[in-house]
Amino acid sequence: MKTKLAIVAASLLLGATSAAQNYSAAADCEAYARNEARHEGRVMGGAARGAARGAVLGGLVGDSSKAARRGAKLGAIAGGMRRARARDRAYDRAYAECMANIGTD
Repeated sequence: MKTKLAIVAASLLLGATSAAQNYSAAADCEAYARNEARHEGRVMGGAARGAARGAVLGGLVGDSSKAARRGAKLGAIAGGMRRARARDRAYDRAYAECMANIGTD
């Protein structure tokens, strides 16, 4: 009876250690992926560049400052969305790469 109890206790301890290592590795990968996404650039920077490009394009296409403002608004939205997608892709790529490399260490 004591032997069975010792075996059960040992297996529970080994299983808990393995699960803790997996959770720790996932948390490390998440931190790494957040850092990589942060290095991709700021969403506001993409919006600002998009606004500038949109204003120039709107000014060229339209004759009034109203067209330039409209172009700047649309450019800011498009630039911000583009940068946000790039950050999401960088996060997903870094997280998947990190999790794939966990078993090879």
